[in-house]
Amino acid sequence: MLLERCKQVLGKPFFGVENFLLFNLECVGAMKALVKASPACIDLAVTSPPYNIGKEYETRRSVDEYLDWSAVWIEALYGLMKPAGAFWLNLGYLEIPGKAKAIPIPYLLWNRIPFYLIQEVVWNYGAGVAARTMLSPRNEKFLWYIKNPEEYTFNLDAIRDKNVKYPNQKKHGKLKCNPLGKNPTDVWQFAKVTSGKQRSSKERTPHPAQFPLRVVDRIVKAASNHAEVVIDPFLGSGTTAVAALSNGRKVIGFEINREYCEIAARRVRRCLQQQAEPLLF
Repeated sequence: MLLERCKQVLGKPFFGVENFLLFNLECVGAMKALVKASPACIDLAVTSPPYNIGKEYETRRSVDEYLDWSAVWIEALYGLMKPAGAFWLNLGYLEIPGKAKAIPIPYLLWNRIPFYLIQEVVWNYGAGVAARTMLSPRNEKFLWYIKNPEEYTFNLDAIRDKNVKYPNQKKHGKLKCNPLGKNPTDVWQFAKVTSGKQRSSKERTPHPAQFPLRVVDRIVKAASNHAEVVIDPFLGSGTTAVAALSNGRKVIGFEINREYCEIAARRVRRCLQQQAEPLLF
């Protein structure tokens, strides 16, 4: 079993329960070790690495150093992915003095990523920074990569949007829209995880860069199947783990910050506890 092999190769996890292992390790070395022991074993990767903009959880690098590091960890991840595996990557923007105030990091990495790019998905949200000298940013990007463009998982029916304006409209006697709903398109509108005394989201944790569960939940449902293995090399607050476990997947996570490991472990415990609670009628 893959999770048992992980423990044999990487040692005792920071936190482990059935179907989930969290290692308080730097992901590059850990993934390289796993590739040697168990290559092509992961079905889906979902992650958001540091953007190199000076956040508390990262060490600031030069642009070239950051891009080199990014290429290394992505190459290690590539070795872990199954032939039909998928990789969903969220990356932000970098400032390049004299060239750009905010250039999308994938523009700088496009020729160094071994995966095949299927699509860019735009996540649009309402809350955010109010800019003064430029338009206020209200979106982030997810890049949907795969290994093999001829064979990959896409469960459209699992993520169809039920908000259809004319659900009963017909053409030649047949419904024009799928009864399960419409394709949600490549622009996703989900509220951001906000903080603040009067505006904090219910799912908010102390982690400074937390994704909403609904975003990752859609990715997991669309790009993987029941009982498959999901990995997040930069687990952070644990959103990928919660989304994957809630949908019957197995999860491997790496997080170098011990405090964030504690946050993720608490969220997973709470998730599993809620799943185990009997329904009250």
